[in-house]
Amino acid sequence: NKNKKRTEENPHFPRKKPKTLNKSAFIELKSFDLPLLSTTTGSPIYLLRLESDRPYIIGRANSSCDFTFDSRFVSKQHCQILYDSVDRKIFILDGTILLDDLSFFVSEFRRRFLLSDDELEDKEKEKETEILGFSRVRVSLNGVYVNGVRVKRGMVRELFAGDEVLLVCGNESECSLRVRIGFMIQGIVFKEEVVSDLDEVPGVRPLLLGAMASSRHSQGTLSSGKRNKRVFAISSNEMTIGCDLSGFKSRDVMGRAKFILSHCCSILHSDDPISCIRQCDISDSGRNRFLGLTLSNRMEFAIGREEEVGSIFPLCRQEPQSSDKKDSPVQPNSFKIMTTSEANHSLIGDLLPSDLPCGEGTVEGCGKDATANYRPGMSSLNCAEKENAPDIDGVGTSKTFMSSCSAPGKMFYLNRLAYLDCGSSNHHTLVSLHELLYPVESISKIFIATFTSDILWFLSHCEIPCHLPVTVACHNAERCWSSSPDARSSMPFPDFPNLVVVFPPFPEVIAFGNDRKKRGIACHHPKLLVLQREDSIRVVITSANLVAKQWESVTNTVWWQDFPHRSESDYLSLFSFSYGEMSQGSRSDFGAQLAGFMASLIVDVPSQAHWIVELTKYDFTSAEGHLVASIPGIHSDRILKANQFTTSSFDAKFLGLVEASVVGLSHLFRTAADTNAALLKKLALFLGKTCENAYGMLDVVLRRNTNIPADENAVSVLVPNPDELSGRDCIQLGFLPRNVAKWVSPLWDMGFFEFHGYVYREEALTATFGGNNKKVQLVLHVSQGPRFFDLSKLMQAQNIVALCSLIASVQRCTGLWRLQEVLGRYKWPESQESDFIYGASSIGSSVSAQFLAAFAASVGKKSSQIFDSEESDPEWGCWTASQEVRNPSIKILFPTIERVKNACNGISPTRKILCFSEKTWQRLRNVGILHDAVPSPCNREGHPMHVKVARRRFWSKTGSSSFGWVYCGSHNFSAAAWGRPISGSVGIKASGLDKTKSLITSRLHICNYELGIIFLFPPTETKCIANQSSTKLDDIALP
Repeated sequence: NKNKKRTEENPHFPRKKPKTLNKSAFIELKSFDLPLLSTTTGSPIYLLRLESDRPYIIGRANSSCDFTFDSRFVSKQHCQILYDSVDRKIFILDGTILLDDLSFFVSEFRRRFLLSDDELEDKEKEKETEILGFSRVRVSLNGVYVNGVRVKRGMVRELFAGDEVLLVCGNESECSLRVRIGFMIQGIVFKEEVVSDLDEVPGVRPLLLGAMASSRHSQGTLSSGKRNKRVFAISSNEMTIGCDLSGFKSRDVMGRAKFILSHCCSILHSDDPISCIRQCDISDSGRNRFLGLTLSNRMEFAIGREEEVGSIFPLCRQEPQSSDKKDSPVQPNSFKIMTTSEANHSLIGDLLPSDLPCGEGTVEGCGKDATANYRPGMSSLNCAEKENAPDIDGVGTSKTFMSSCSAPGKMFYLNRLAYLDCGSSNHHTLVSLHELLYPVESISKIFIATFTSDILWFLSHCEIPCHLPVTVACHNAERCWSSSPDARSSMPFPDFPNLVVVFPPFPEVIAFGNDRKKRGIACHHPKLLVLQREDSIRVVITSANLVAKQWESVTNTVWWQDFPHRSESDYLSLFSFSYGEMSQGSRSDFGAQLAGFMASLIVDVPSQAHWIVELTKYDFTSAEGHLVASIPGIHSDRILKANQFTTSSFDAKFLGLVEASVVGLSHLFRTAADTNAALLKKLALFLGKTCENAYGMLDVVLRRNTNIPADENAVSVLVPNPDELSGRDCIQLGFLPRNVAKWVSPLWDMGFFEFHGYVYREEALTATFGGNNKKVQLVLHVSQGPRFFDLSKLMQAQNIVALCSLIASVQRCTGLWRLQEVLGRYKWPESQESDFIYGASSIGSSVSAQFLAAFAASVGKKSSQIFDSEESDPEWGCWTASQEVRNPSIKILFPTIERVKNACNGISPTRKILCFSEKTWQRLRNVGILHDAVPSPCNREGHPMHVKVARRRFWSKTGSSSFGWVYCGSHNFSAAAWGRPISGSVGIKASGLDKTKSLITSRLHICNYELGIIFLFPPTETKCIANQSSTKLDDIALP
């Protein structure tokens, strides 16, 4: 053609060169005890440049690695790291993928990353040694650990700023090595460089707006397969973050023009140009400012189009959190975008073990909140310095309000965010962590339950004295599932010798295959603080975890109340007396519920059992709300009153029921010991003659055995001869399990408590005759002993531990059943319901019509046609799944993708907060129950929310204030948190009855530890004058 011909004839004719876009990522590293070295220069590396879509090898061998650690514990080729420029992700793999063609590496990493949770877990359960269809991986010998959690074989992990990568050993506290080998990622920056004619203009250096400039000092080459790749490592002074317009001189005028052009384009393409302009401050002052944003703002901000200029993307890991709200209809399409593309595919409402942070030994910065520990200077800042400190990691430093704050009563407050002005109109309903603990000097003990934790931040931020006893119960999948008592606690900080970290146990019954080693779906998710002082104890229930971001940058609910000190301890306050039939005038069970929940967390840590005794010193009868706890396990509804088992004269001393079992039957009734089956015949005769109670149970005798050397706490279970009133003629059925007898015996021997047992006739006969069911369930009836009221005087150390085990074992309503117990005290008129809403940050994968109906029924939802029925059966007219399908009962509040995208800092702060599986979305999208979550008050719009709230409200016929109830706490809207009802009742032929009575009407499968509080506003006609509160339901604004 003509241009080609002219170019060939005149070589000086200007030739238009094609533009190319070079993409790379820069990782700022901080090595631990050994430096990461360049294989070419041998010098330490502090800033690592990764070219796009090319794997880099970290290991020990200089000849086959890009970067090395000089240690024999590191494999020759230990791990691979890759930058995926399309998705802007940094991946790490344990070992090396054996591929000859580098062009397949990116797709290989992506496939393994998407398979890293559910599917890989399934394949591991099937014990497959290879992942079919994938290239082989040569794994390292000693592993790769990200934030203390080992990267599994074949799994690819994404890296974020703040992540801690360790080679060889991930558990610092238990590692035999004295040297930590690895690095911490202090920052990640993505660069997109346009190479064009501008690069060749004399005197004008390449301008990289919002990116990093590199002088491209080559650090050597590496051959791998069919291609060579260049490795670059640049010094920190070559890293240009941000853009200082005042530094541009006349020679940079074209670069400045491109900068302004790209800025204008970003405003034009923005969905909200006004907000974009407000956020973008193009000024000539401030050396580290770029469109009004500093590097510490952890956000994604696109600047123009790719062909015009690159952009900077500092990445950070966020903790799963939440959002809650007011309701307006959700657009299905926008909702789908949120759940499929922006949200992490692996996140589900019922968190899987692979989603849960905290590897073994990692307590000060766990999982997604690990970055909290690595905010420079935060641990050493005093109060004055904090006010002037820069905004680090998007977490502003808040003013310290050194003043006491009045309790919220029958409502909740919100946490005081760093960006909020203390002079705002609603400052009286805000509270900070500092204010909750003030004054710290008067606190004698602290108990904390949390999901994730940054303990070092807490100790520094709240200025906790090093001698103060502090107990922190937090999640750690490996330790919580471990059967070893040593794994249940740790003391990780020598400078705080009285600080103990507790890892509450997950029961084996909810593990996959009932095998603890296989683990299961479970999570320690409560957010509780108990602050003990000499004259009072403060109980704080919040939705915020013990990390800086949760208290300073994310909206959370906070409720607390101070309870006075008693003149003398009251051990009766540790026990509830309602058991499903709470009367309107009954005493508060707040203390009993709190003691039961705390005991379940520390039951395996004897040194912390004293907390249960401490609670008896305070008066909880004035509690403004009702605690609602969830404890993992498969629970049956055998919560019966004492007069269902014994005479009414004994009922006054009844304290509770404990579910146990009878062991040792196969030993007592084996053929060798009972050759002619005489014992078996005698047992069958006694069982046949014994009269059953109305629930098909038989009274058995418990007897202490002090003459058994193998177990000094042994307790025998005997079946008495019903014809012998003296009770001496008995035949032994078995023993109490050792783990039960070890706390029953000390309390029984001291006369503090008395124990009686009940078994089911059919189970006992089936087990002794060698049937398939060899387990005999035993219900322990616990009552006051002759020295019960001398507990405070005679209590010894071993008795304190035994008491804690008893309190943890006493059956209480939990999850959905606790909701039913609290709210079932009143009749809620269906025809007057005005709204029923639930806002949470996670919508469980098991949310279905069945779960929705079960939740609605537990809060008293009934068919309006039969609401006025006089039928006494509580199950009469209960809400069913079929009714739920025809007429949805509840509105679920969850933010749309548009709301998240338009947030102040974009999607980044929220992408790991919200959990909504695709499966659940497809199930609920057309039901009409999903509504947008609109933050309230309005000054919190655009900021992440982590609240979990619910409200059911009814309008009053008399024109007075609405009535109903409000919940706040840690429960997300999932079956894992509230429990999944298991159908299938056990029929027991009742004595004297023609029909079979269902003893076990249902069971409840709960996965998580959770804690919240319900505020009741009963119907007007049922209110007591003495209990009237100044707070009204309509006064509570949901966030």
